[in-house]
Amino acid sequence: MKQMDTSKFRILLVDDEIDVLEFLSYNLKKEGFSVSTAGNGKEAIRKAKADIPHLIVLDVMMPEMDGISTCEEIKQIPALKNTMVIFLTARGEDYSQIAGFDAGADDYVTKPIKPKLLTSRIKALLRRYQEVEDTAAETLLIKDFVIDSERYLVVNKGEEIILPKKEFELLRLLASKPNKVFTRDEIFSKIWGDNVIVGDRTIDVHVRKIREKIGIENIRTVKGVGYKFEV
Repeated sequence: MKQMDTSKFRILLVDDEIDVLEFLSYNLKKEGFSVSTAGNGKEAIRKAKADIPHLIVLDVMMPEMDGISTCEEIKQIPALKNTMVIFLTARGEDYSQIAGFDAGADDYVTKPIKPKLLTSRIKALLRRYQEVEDTAAETLLIKDFVIDSERYLVVNKGEEIILPKKEFELLRLLASKPNKVFTRDEIFSKIWGDNVIVGDRTIDVHVRKIREKIGIENIRTVKGVGYKFEV
């Protein structure tokens, strides 16, 4: 595998604990990344708007504005639509993971943090970021149904619908190969990454929300296997 040029990637670290910021900043700079820090959610939003980082490492439990709310606000900023987010938290319950992914997170790392593991997760996400950038102009057209990857926008029979990042990527994946059955393992790998551990219900929850928001029956469940976009 080609070695990653880490120097071209900007990372924003957000945590209300100074020692955590210093620890992570030191280790990521040692890997060659360009690193900036923020001590709370509001400062993170301000810095993200100014710097447009490729990836944000965001603590969930913070005073004033928690990580979930911060992530949701960041994802509403058009310039940051492709910015990856990794949540840091001391909690590992499934419901916390689902809440984090619903907010737009790409990965989930529990404390205490192991620098090598975090670096590995970051590099894996940034490789996916590059893939997203390479295919950003792709638009899928299926009858009256349009998936606009550049604007992260879905158009169904003339109605524009904006989906959270993970829901959009899941819909785009399924629609990219109509009638192909994607296994649950394939979906997890392509949307959340091989290194991300999420609850078993995560895919089901995302599919249900897509169906509710778009009002389509094209996404079919293949019992015991996965899902397909049927035309």
